[in-house]
Amino acid sequence: MHNMVSVAMDYDGIARFSDTQPAVSDTSEFLHAVVGGLSQPDRAIPCRFLYDAAGSAIFDQICELPEYYPTRTERRILETHAPTIAEAISGKIRFIELGAGSGGKAEILLDAMAQVRAYVCIDISPVPLASAAAVVRARHPDIAVDALCGNYLGELDLPPRRGLRDMCFFPGSTIGNFDRDDAQAFLREWSRRLGQGGMMLIGVDLKKEAGLLEDAYDDAQGVTAQFSLNLLHRANRELGADFDTSAFAHRARYVSEPGHVEISLVSLREQMVTVAGRRFQFAQGATIHVENSHKYAIDEFAMLASKAGFDSVDVWTDKDALFSVHLLRVAC
Repeated sequence: MHNMVSVAMDYDGIARFSDTQPAVSDTSEFLHAVVGGLSQPDRAIPCRFLYDAAGSAIFDQICELPEYYPTRTERRILETHAPTIAEAISGKIRFIELGAGSGGKAEILLDAMAQVRAYVCIDISPVPLASAAAVVRARHPDIAVDALCGNYLGELDLPPRRGLRDMCFFPGSTIGNFDRDDAQAFLREWSRRLGQGGMMLIGVDLKKEAGLLEDAYDDAQGVTAQFSLNLLHRANRELGADFDTSAFAHRARYVSEPGHVEISLVSLREQMVTVAGRRFQFAQGATIHVENSHKYAIDEFAMLASKAGFDSVDVWTDKDALFSVHLLRVAC
């Protein structure tokens, strides 16, 4: 989740893969990523591959865990402040949602924003994309709806703006999936796309006590561990690999500088794994990096956004300062 790749997601990821069988191209890409990632000195598999059908189902369980605060906290912020957010966004608006299936968060805002004239949902997966578009069409029949199946990290052919002001909604602290340089590059690209006066409403997880963060990514019931280990189960299912998943353990630890939760799978013993005819030796304690989930101080994120061409308009947090929602405007 820390590279500029086909789709980026955090544990509150907003793009889901609902198909029970992957497309051939997906399998080929997964094979390339696994073999390539395990061939490097610092072994890693991109976290976007966590979200097959099984992984997405586990993710849904994660969102309900008592330790996992981001989903419910962001939703509560939006429910509390939606009228104020709506007042801060003037003019007739085209609402662009990056990713589908954000748990009704877009609907909270659309219900409060009478100025929205058009809605564009962008997602790489057609099933959740169609569902998100259908929900908005049913709930807001006066809003023109477009569903764009594509990669919001890559080239996009957005529909004509037709005189509307663009507002991009990017919830779930998905921005934390990028390393800081990549986050700045992502924001810079979207400041260009949105154009002068365009706005972005973005969820950002905040820096906090290490134990609270580590518990959020390594819960007492072991659901997040199942989520990470599903990456190895998926390799066994789709690639014919022979990972002994009981010989790997999920590890989440907070790295205070610059501030991210590092997720890894740790080999519990010396072992050999075969993937597509390639053999990979693991020493006891060797790791496969899965993701970094970056956290920010409020001023730190505002500075990052400023370097990417945005001015900070306002920011809302919960009473415990766990999570933040930033309203940005493309700088003149």
